[in-house]
Order: sequence, then structure tokens, then C-alpha cells
Amino acid sequence: MDIYFESAGTILTLITVGKYLETKSKGKTSAAITKLMDLSPKTAIVLREDGSEEQIPTEDVEKGDVFLVKPGSLVPVDGVVLEGNSSVDESAITGESIPVEKKAGDQVVSATVNKAGALKCRAEKVGEDTTLSQIIRLVEEAGASKAPIARLADKIAGVFVPVVIGIAFLAAAIWLVSGSGFEFAMSVGIAVLVISCPCALGLATPVAIMVGTGVGAKYGVLIKSGEALQEARGVDTVVLDKTGTVTEGKPRVTDVIVYGEEWKEEEAVVLAAALEKPSEHPLADAVVGYAGELGLKLPEVREFQAIFGKGIQGRIGDVLYYAGNRKFLEEKAARFTEEQVRTMERLAEEGKTPLLFGRSEAGKAGEKEEVRFMAVIAVADTIKDSSAEAIRQLQQMHIQTIMLTGDNRKTAEAVRKKLGIAEVIAEVLPGEKEEKTTYRAYLAEKY
Repeated sequence: MDIYFESAGTILTLITVGKYLETKSKGKTSAAITKLMDLSPKTAIVLREDGSEEQIPTEDVEKGDVFLVKPGSLVPVDGVVLEGNSSVDESAITGESIPVEKKAGDQVVSATVNKAGALKCRAEKVGEDTTLSQIIRLVEEAGASKAPIARLADKIAGVFVPVVIGIAFLAAAIWLVSGSGFEFAMSVGIAVLVISCPCALGLATPVAIMVGTGVGAKYGVLIKSGEALQEARGVDTVVLDKTGTVTEGKPRVTDVIVYGEEWKEEEAVVLAAALEKPSEHPLADAVVGYAGELGLKLPEVREFQAIFGKGIQGRIGDVLYYAGNRKFLEEKAARFTEEQVRTMERLAEEGKTPLLFGRSEAGKAGEKEEVRFMAVIAVADTIKDSSAEAIRQLQQMHIQTIMLTGDNRKTAEAVRKKLGIAEVIAEVLPGEKEEKTTYRAYLAEKY
């Protein structure tokens, strides 16, 4: 007797494999959402009216609540700073590689990291309204979308399946009417169903999406949705993030310029790193790390003092050293030549942050006295070695390149010039990036 078990088993296996591949592809999106949710702190420290501190789940924070963000902690919700000074690492949200200094009146964003001093803030956006929640919602919507070709396949299957069932019944009926036995007529109907089963129609799309997203992931390219994958064949413009994509995503020392014949570069780095080691300034780690790479031993610093927003000072041996911005050293009566000022301006135009170092032979910490300018160390988020070649290849393919970043405009423009990128859009929050991702929309807004 004829047995069709292997045919039925094969068909069911093929369909199940297709569904498995489709589910696995969606699972990648779920993993991305989970990682985003892990960025959000689970608890927040809320200040009550009686002055007491209460630790509560982040989801219980209400609009208008006053909360405290301690050094090293995550900001629980979006809000505004009421009291305190600090620097906040916003790279997870804005892409800004250098932590941003915050003071009373400045905005803070959920899931960013408070690096230095304590901040007292008032909650303005909570729950589903926070910046991180909006990002998570965007990713969820992307994962739930289907490629246009998949929707087309569903429409075809919706018509194809009932038509095939009708043809199978018709074939069986014709053989019955023509005098054949019921068993033969039923086998003919089943044969029509088996042969016409749209297995390829159901499998081709999820398999293609799975392969496409898998190959992309292998090269570090995350594809937002099936529709994005299908539309990729017509790409004429590529929009790149800066931090961690074009650049390394970590501030590093790029230049060490020493003034005075008695100073050597290595000696300047030792003194600068020793002075920066006890500092909570966001760029201090870059200077200390650079000294570590050179294998330099750092001396001990005494009488250390940090002046928020300006710089630091401390005594090494019998000498008082200062580090900070130009305004801070000028307050200490430091003098700069025109050439030194031009050097500082050039470094800033290149998107680097110049850290100035000076020394005084006498006096106590806090006294106004003449300081001798000794060195400038520039720190910046360095460009990846592969970025220039990648952008050159895109241009050879006649693909327009745009850099979209939350970083400040001066830094972004410096990177654009160095790599020859056609356009740059800076100081953009993640929620706004979707609005800027089409070149036509950008041109329409600009002109």
C-alpha cells in the first residue's frame, strides 16, 4: 500500500524550520531591547519634604519629585539640575564622547552616568516619557515590522491556499465522477495539495532576512527591520554616527606640546598625569592612561584642590602646579605668547580639548601669583584607522556620506574635514536622529 508519511513529515519540517528562523531573527531584536533596558537604573534616591532620603523603584518616581544622583550613579529619569556641579557621561544616549559638565538649570537624561559630584534634580519626564523609554519603543516597533516582500508573500498565500484547496477538491470530484474509486480520487486530491503547497513562498522570505541580518551582524552592521534590508539595494546615502563608529569612542591624548628648553615631553607627561590622577575631571583618565602606556612612574601630589569648571592645582615636591583651561591659568597670572594662543585655537578647531599646565616656584595653594606656562596636552576621541578607507570606498560607489552625531559641532566638523565626509549634522539627540536620517529631509530643513 502507498504510504505518504515521509512527504507529510518533510513538509511539516520545512514549515517549522521557516518559523524557527523567523523567530530567531526577531529574537535578535529582543536581545537588543533587553540590553537597552539594562541601561536604566532599577532604583532612584528621592528626597522627601522632611529632608529624608528614600530609595524607591525607578518606575515609582513621579513628575516633580526631587531626586539625588550620587557620583558613579546612573540618572534614573529625565530632569533638571537644582543644586550641585558635576560631569555626566552621556555617551550612551547622545554619543558625546566627553562627559558634559552640569550645573543648576541644566538638563539631565535618564541612563546617563554621573562621574563626579552629587546632583540634586527635579524629575520632568518619567516612566514611558523618558528618553531611554522612547528609544526602546523605537527599537520594538522596528522589530515588529515586516519587509514589504514578506507582506506580499502573505497576500499571495492568502489567495493561493484557498484556490489550491478548491482545485484539489475539483480534481478529486472529477475522478469520482469519471468512475474511479474513492481512495484513488482522494490520493489525487492529496497529490494536488502536496505538490502545490507554497513551502518556498513561506520559507524564502524569512531565510533571506535571516541570512541578510546574519551577514550584517558578522561585520558589525545591525539592520533595523526587514523593510530596511529590502530597501538597502537602492541606498544612495549612508548616515554614520560618530562616536564608536567613525571614532574609537574613548578620549585619548593626541598632542603633547612643551614650552621651555628645560622641559622634556616625558617629564611634562609625568607631572601632568600625577596632577590629574586624583582629579574627577572627565579627561583626567586619558592623561593618566597615556602615562601608563609610556610606563612612567608618577610622583605623589600634596595639597590637591579642584576648582569646578576651571581646573586643578597641587604640590609635587616643593613646586605648586596648575592644570586647567586658559581662563584658569590667566587668573593665576600666566602669560601666553601669540604663537601659544594660535596653537590652542588650532587644537580646538581640530576638535581636540587642550589641557594647559603651568608651575610656580613659590607660594601656597590659593594665592594669586605668576604661573609659568609649561605645556599643553590635547585630548580627543581619535578616528579609527579603518574609517578613512571605508568612507573612500563608499564615495567610489557613488554613495553620499553624512555624519549624524550628538557631539558638539566644532568636534564633528573637525572629523568631517579630516575624513572628507560630505555633510555633518551635530548636536542631535537619539529621538531626533530618525527625523534626520533622510538626506532630502535634511536639505529641506536646511534650505
